[in-house]
Amino acid sequence: MDAPRLDDPRRTGPHIVLGRLDDEIEHNTAERRFIARGADGDHTLLVRLPRPGVDPTRWAIEAEGARRLSVPGFLPVGEVGGGAAEPPWCAGPYVPALPLPAALRAHGGPLPDPVVRALGAALARTLATAHAQGVPHAGLSPAAVLLTADGPRLSCFGAVRAAAPDGVQRSGLPGLDSGALAPEQAAGGRPLPPGDVYALGAVLAYAATGHTVPERDELPSFLREPVTACLARDPERRPQAYGLLALLEPTARTAAHEAAPTAAHEATVLDPATPSPSPRPIPLPASVVVALAHQSAQVLAAELPVPASRTRH
Repeated sequence: MDAPRLDDPRRTGPHIVLGRLDDEIEHNTAERRFIARGADGDHTLLVRLPRPGVDPTRWAIEAEGARRLSVPGFLPVGEVGGGAAEPPWCAGPYVPALPLPAALRAHGGPLPDPVVRALGAALARTLATAHAQGVPHAGLSPAAVLLTADGPRLSCFGAVRAAAPDGVQRSGLPGLDSGALAPEQAAGGRPLPPGDVYALGAVLAYAATGHTVPERDELPSFLREPVTACLARDPERRPQAYGLLALLEPTARTAAHEAAPTAAHEATVLDPATPSPSPRPIPLPASVVVALAHQSAQVLAAELPVPASRTRH
């Protein structure tokens, strides 16, 4: 957890900001993420706001859409707020979490192959569940992946939709990672499941090599075929998420088949999701576990800011 900066909010709604989850300036994310203490002083939350340059109205629509979803593996949203006097925000329960770039920094480089494989299977499972309900995430990138002890969580839901409406060029817009943005979405196309699969390929490439657009030979052998397929420029040539799950985790073939979307179901972003099993933990490196424990200790030791009026004598 990093200390708040001078231009950071001290409160979001009733919640008191303790510090930053990460550095959104270093990593191009669609939202600013803060760890906050509830008004009662007993509950800790992860609070998110749109980053500068992102349309606050479009971001708020996506935050409300996320609040109505219940997809295992998506970062939950329990509250949304904001209005004329303050920017929009959303909040959910806090658990110690490291954005994927921070996890690579803590580990000192790319993650071990077994961790990357397990991460890929977990993310493919999450996307397969969402896509079976007709819900594209439309915001997957390395910085959108939060590693926790209980498995990865996806934040930045709807970042592509929030960046610009369909038909408007999105390449280079604030809040979008160009390395994880599918070509058809960069050109203004409607965010669809194949765009999530492209982003998943970029995320796995990043986890294994430290960047989103590696040479094929840089990838570990088990990732070369799936990542190359995910990063195909033609959306129709990309695999579906449930197929990737079966490839990365052979024991998941039955679950992947059950998660396969059917033509009869066409859900919208605001449809409530059907409950599914919770994401599975992945084998995190000791260095990442230590970083999570350090963050947890910081949060437990954090003292609430004292209002200026109370410091006067």
